[in-house]
Amino acid sequence: MAPAVPLALLALVALLAPGLGVAFPGCDYPVHLWCSSWEIAVACQAESRCANLSRPAAAPVELSLYYESLCPACRWFLIQELFTAWLLLPAEALNITLVPYGNAEEKNVSGKWHFQCQHGPEECLGNMIETCLMHEAQNFSTYFPVIFCLESGSSVTKNLEACLQIYAPQLDRGRIAACVQGDAGAALMHRNAQLTEALDPPHQYVPWIVINGKHTDELQAQAEASLLGLICRLYQGEKPEACGGSAAPKALTSCRR
Repeated sequence: MAPAVPLALLALVALLAPGLGVAFPGCDYPVHLWCSSWEIAVACQAESRCANLSRPAAAPVELSLYYESLCPACRWFLIQELFTAWLLLPAEALNITLVPYGNAEEKNVSGKWHFQCQHGPEECLGNMIETCLMHEAQNFSTYFPVIFCLESGSSVTKNLEACLQIYAPQLDRGRIAACVQGDAGAALMHRNAQLTEALDPPHQYVPWIVINGKHTDELQAQAEASLLGLICRLYQGEKPEACGGSAAPKALTSCRR
């Protein structure tokens, strides 16, 4: 007589693999291991049965913005869409890289890099200020509000001191100025030029938005229409409050007569 199969195991097989109890394609694991890791649970389509198995942390959506400091469309996107999404979403949902260069051109003259920008020398200065600011601050949460202040103000190139006083008084304006005027700033801007030139497909305009390493016309249009909505759709983790996730507050009921 064949050995008896425990009733509990038969019940588990019946729940997880209806029909003949055959594992799903791609699942090469015995039933008792299906809840041993999240990867195995996914392969065996047993996620809903593994209540005690924690879901691995989802990667943030990676967004890179290639822009230039005086481009009106760049300023609008940064102020209206990007900064708003950054304020509303947690860091684990969105990671942002800023590359100020855009449609500029560079030339090496006697070993020194010189730049010509689409909107003139003031834009080159604005690009350099923001690049050196990022280098000096290092922390995105420190420098992004300052860049927002510069881009939303009356002058990108003349309001650095005021914006630093409001958003990052701990930063040394003198060190940023030394970077802007010295070889360090030119080297950093050359790096931005390399990053921009390496884009695939090559950028045709700015702002040029890259999401998770990809640029398409569809992604660009969706980002410009509602960046918050796009990030909420792409993020694979638990939806943040701003996305209407489980942590979102319920809408208030109306005040009836």
